[in-house]
Amino acid sequence: MTDRPWLFRTYAGHSTAKASNALYRGNLAKGQTGLSVAFDLPTQTGYDSDHELAQGEVGKVGVPVCHLGDMRMLFADIPLDQMNTSMTINATAPWLLSLYIAAAQEQGADISALQGTVQNDIIKEYLSRGTYICPPAPSLRMITDIAAYTREFLPKWNPMNVCSYHLQEAGATPEEELAFALATATAVLDDLKGKVPVEHFPQMVGRISFFVNAGIRFVTELCKMRAFVALWDEICRERYGVEDAKYRRFRYGVQVNSLGLTEQQPENNVYRILIEMLAVTLSKNARARAVQLPAWNEALGLPRPWDQQWSLRMQQILAYETDLLEFDDLFDGNPAIDRKVQALMDGARAELATIDGMGGAVEAIAYMKGRLVESNAARIRGIETGATTVVGVNKWESGEPSPLTAGDDAIMVSDPAAEADQLDRLAKWKAARDPKAVEAALTALRKAAQDGTNIMPPSIDAARAGVTTGEWADVVRAAFGQYRAPTGVSHAPSNRTEDLDDIRARVDAVSAKLGRRLKFLVGKPGLDGHSNGAEQIATRARDCGMDIAYEGIRLTPDELVRAAQDDEAHVIGLSILSGSHIPLIESFMLKLQAAGLGHIPVIAGGIIPDEDALRLQKMGVARVYTPKDFRLNRIMEDIVTLVDRPEVAAL
Repeated sequence: MTDRPWLFRTYAGHSTAKASNALYRGNLAKGQTGLSVAFDLPTQTGYDSDHELAQGEVGKVGVPVCHLGDMRMLFADIPLDQMNTSMTINATAPWLLSLYIAAAQEQGADISALQGTVQNDIIKEYLSRGTYICPPAPSLRMITDIAAYTREFLPKWNPMNVCSYHLQEAGATPEEELAFALATATAVLDDLKGKVPVEHFPQMVGRISFFVNAGIRFVTELCKMRAFVALWDEICRERYGVEDAKYRRFRYGVQVNSLGLTEQQPENNVYRILIEMLAVTLSKNARARAVQLPAWNEALGLPRPWDQQWSLRMQQILAYETDLLEFDDLFDGNPAIDRKVQALMDGARAELATIDGMGGAVEAIAYMKGRLVESNAARIRGIETGATTVVGVNKWESGEPSPLTAGDDAIMVSDPAAEADQLDRLAKWKAARDPKAVEAALTALRKAAQDGTNIMPPSIDAARAGVTTGEWADVVRAAFGQYRAPTGVSHAPSNRTEDLDDIRARVDAVSAKLGRRLKFLVGKPGLDGHSNGAEQIATRARDCGMDIAYEGIRLTPDELVRAAQDDEAHVIGLSILSGSHIPLIESFMLKLQAAGLGHIPVIAGGIIPDEDALRLQKMGVARVYTPKDFRLNRIMEDIVTLVDRPEVAAL
């Protein structure tokens, strides 16, 4: 019997709810069969668009949703009871799901018919993505509040999408991706046991879904998915006693690897995306049930609708033009596949045993973070040394200019008026609502957060009353406190000196001139939680003998200027991948000058177009690095050279 195709999705959202709605309706008209919503960083981290920390971030990496009016606009003319919607939202998942439910009810939908997923995986946020708000325990409580609520009222909804995607983006090996994701799932299910009736628990196990990454090592990734299927079945059966096989199914969606998309020769990314998609579609018994593909040019900037269409057509051609869906599993009984699957399972079981020995995923967060940083360092060293080949990057680097990247409209530019439009509509929303209804809703929400009542019902009431994202999150912050996750970067001197002798000698020489160890402050201003690059720069600088200062994500320019003063930094590195580098770095440079620290050289890294790099240099930024600058030792040499100047060394 011919298998049904997976859901075709495109991860999308930008500028405003109105612009994103037009994009969604256009993609659905082109044959997309599900929606995957990208939210901007203020929405993900619980701030309204008018908050100080949201400046420059509104609508950059997704759509801003501050209130029910935004959610209503986002899904205008899209019947939610007929849609399968995935929302990539974590810390504020209870709130965004509440807004979605309220918007669906306004459409007249029966909410029991709603189908979709909230990602709702906070543990991986501590490890890799950085959009967490609260400490682990209350975060876990809100995850299982959603699960318990959806069991009763949204039976077709996936209350959690255990997300190993960002683990691989942070450098996880296949064994680590398997183990860390499965450990997260068991932490959630262990907490959920006490919130649902015993007889309904197997059904809730069956509602847990996964969101994975498929990298370029095609055979290994295919085997990883088969290992996921087998290990999840084993856990459901042995740990939770789930007898019904349908509740033990490993149900997953996938986005293929964005970490491997290259700025150099970006047209090569088309082939990478296709090959990576094959790893999660060819093996029928381990086939994804939803696939979303990045666009070929996402290492350069925001993709155009045409670029997203190209990725959608890739899926449609595989599903409808080939005969893939007409056959049983092509890999059952293959001895090479079986050996690799078994090796991955053995490695994952060993890692799971270590995590269980620490008390589970929540208690093992610092351990897992450290492993990811080390694994990512090994990955980067492989590319630097040539042990890992990346075509067009470290081998066959010369090539013809790409006509696909020519012209002013090669990538889409965010509408500069979008933030002003969002702020205007937010102000009008706040002015038009009933303040007494808002205060009553916030009081009920605060009480539920404090006394342990399920947070979903008062959140839905708050959505209907006109409460905003920032107001909801402020209650959560006040009730549960905020949290700063471990960085995974040790500040202790390193003995990893392979291929670093010459740089270490230069660091020693400059430090002798300075009269103390060269101090390098690494900072991530703004709301961007993608910390992988900053972690690797800090780690390599430490290995080169520098004294590093790195306190993690989400720091304001003022906080970083104070850190530069307190640490007496000799050089400062700023990492921003959200596209907000211009306003954030401009603010930082002005504050640095005002503090009398304008002599300290500043370097910047991120997805930064050439014209933006020129603007940053005019602001006084000494060096600008983008994903094409993958040779970290060259960056270390630049840092030493910047500090080894008379005007710096004399201070």
